Amino acid sequence: MLFKLSLKNIRKSFKDYAIYFLTLILGVAIFYVFNAMDSQQAMLATSDSKHEIMQLMIMMLSGVSVGVALILGFLIIYANNFLIKRRKKEFAIYMTLGMGRRDVSKILLGETILIGCMSLGIGLVIGIFASQFMSILVAKMFEADMTRFVFTFSEGALLKTIIYFGIIYLIVILFNALMLSKYQLIDLFQAKRKVEHTKLKNSFLAVIVFLIAAAVLGYAYYMVTVKFNALTDKKIGIAIVLGCISTYFIFWSLAGFLLKLIQRFRKVYLSGLNTFVLRQINSNINTSVFSMTIICLLFFVTICVLSAGFSVNNAMRKTLEKYVPVDVNFYKSMDYPDDGYSKEQIIASELTVEESLEKLGVDKGLLKDAAEVTEYICEDLTYEISLGAIKEKVLEQFPYIRWESRESIMGVSDYNKVAKRYGLELLTIENDKYIEVCNMTQMKDIRNEALKLGTEIRIGDSLLKPQYEECQDGFIYIMNTAANMGLTVVPDAVIEKEMGKALKRGTNLLVADYTAENKEEKQQTEDILLNINNTFEQSGETVSIELQGMTRFYIYDASAGLGAIATFIAIYLGIIFLIAGAALLALKELSESADNKERFQILNKIGVDKKMQNGALLWQMGIFFGIPMLLAIIHSVFGIQVAQNMLAVMYKKEDMIVSIVITAVILVGIYSVYFIATYFGCRRIIEEK
Repeated sequence: MLFKLSLKNIRKSFKDYAIYFLTLILGVAIFYVFNAMDSQQAMLATSDSKHEIMQLMIMMLSGVSVGVALILGFLIIYANNFLIKRRKKEFAIYMTLGMGRRDVSKILLGETILIGCMSLGIGLVIGIFASQFMSILVAKMFEADMTRFVFTFSEGALLKTIIYFGIIYLIVILFNALMLSKYQLIDLFQAKRKVEHTKLKNSFLAVIVFLIAAAVLGYAYYMVTVKFNALTDKKIGIAIVLGCISTYFIFWSLAGFLLKLIQRFRKVYLSGLNTFVLRQINSNINTSVFSMTIICLLFFVTICVLSAGFSVNNAMRKTLEKYVPVDVNFYKSMDYPDDGYSKEQIIASELTVEESLEKLGVDKGLLKDAAEVTEYICEDLTYEISLGAIKEKVLEQFPYIRWESRESIMGVSDYNKVAKRYGLELLTIENDKYIEVCNMTQMKDIRNEALKLGTEIRIGDSLLKPQYEECQDGFIYIMNTAANMGLTVVPDAVIEKEMGKALKRGTNLLVADYTAENKEEKQQTEDILLNINNTFEQSGETVSIELQGMTRFYIYDASAGLGAIATFIAIYLGIIFLIAGAALLALKELSESADNKERFQILNKIGVDKKMQNGALLWQMGIFFGIPMLLAIIHSVFGIQVAQNMLAVMYKKEDMIVSIVITAVILVGIYSVYFIATYFGCRRIIEEK
């Protein structure tokens, strides 16, 4: 009997709360999709480095899933509260007919189990099919061989989804029982007559609170943008707390003065059904301050996470061609030998990369167009010497900089060898000058300040002045981003004069391409070079060489992996946050429509036609949906700047434009679906007899 009632109730309320069921189904499907990525990994032929990165991505997504489950759990419990509120009179009738609270709880238990089974079943079916398309996307991003791709099912993702959502539904069951135990029969019968208590606020106080909240929010914006370089973990935490508190009080104060403000514009306030709409909006905001704060912050995180996630991926792909122009870099330390070195260490330190490869038995024919150069160091040329004049500004940008670190020095002819291979501009230098080469944005700005001051450097007996007031763009090591913090290029005569005196050899670098023509052969060459034995015999001694390398294949694989991780986590969190926020707004509006049904019936009785009523409802919902999104967009203007500054080393600011457009499309698409579905759902509730 009770089970039949549960089933009947679900059928009856399905249309009213289709958004609730839809959100549950989408939550299950998305949860399964992002936890089922490991099911295709074994089927996709990838390199070892890509395989490791995919493993890392899967592990990180598993961790993120815990947070996603908490968000969905909060959403389900919050939505369930509206469902119970809508059905108070129904519960009162059950109890009047002789049912006890335990029987009513059993009905709710049956409904929760049925809803859980339905949402899990449908969501898993959708997730299983959607995961196949996700696997194709993963394969494309990792440039994997799809020949072994098959339709797969992840038992692990299925089990994890069932466990997580089972726990959520168990909490919902306990929550329902707790809520029902608090209700008195008379309160249940009078539920529809009661509205949420709206405490009128003093308009003057509301304006003061709004101005203070706006000022505090402006200060938080200032901290994370203008004062970004001085940010610490503690200050970031303070800015976040200030932003959240300010957002809450902005919504709190709006309900206190917004209506009064609009009432001053009599033509606007008294036009059409504006009086009715504005009072409804004022009441909605007044009773939803906390929930609108949460929704606004969810939208803010969505915009920032999606924009930043897409930007990282796009920027990495764009920069690879520029910053990885050759197949391989080999480099080794060439510390100048002294009495503290063993015989084996002295032998190893004296060898260049090319000599080391020959000693290790590597075939020279594997490489072509090789260029070998050496970086030097001067004990007396440190960051403190070259940047000391602007020390305070440096500390703002890099508070943990090691001032004793020595600058890297290279002769102009050596630098031009690398520049020619990389397709960079060649340098010409005067005898008593030096040129600073740098491409890391933040460090470049700092060095430019020092160069404009005409900072001189001394290398032994050679005193050098800056040839330019700005750093020249360039680099010598291949990598996936602009991360050259500085290279001091000096005349060759200075190197020859000071070598063995003020100058010591630092690092020897070999730049080269593989002689192999196609990708498969190049990969074979790389496997040989990266797996060579780093020891050789000389004069009865075993010499070990610490030879390091960085290759185009490795950088491309790592970049694709990091880009994929950023993108998938951004999509995962962004869509979940967006769905959660939109669903909360939708459920709030549906609940309010049920409560305000009598008010719309009054409009109907006094002769207001359906078109005007529908227009009033549309305006009411549009404003209610628009306010938290508007504030979230304002937050995001500054949040995106923070993301740009944090990732400035990886991409230029204009790279985010495309990402912002993609984010806007996703945002408008999902938000519009929820808005339209909510509008028609509210119309149906209001119009039903």
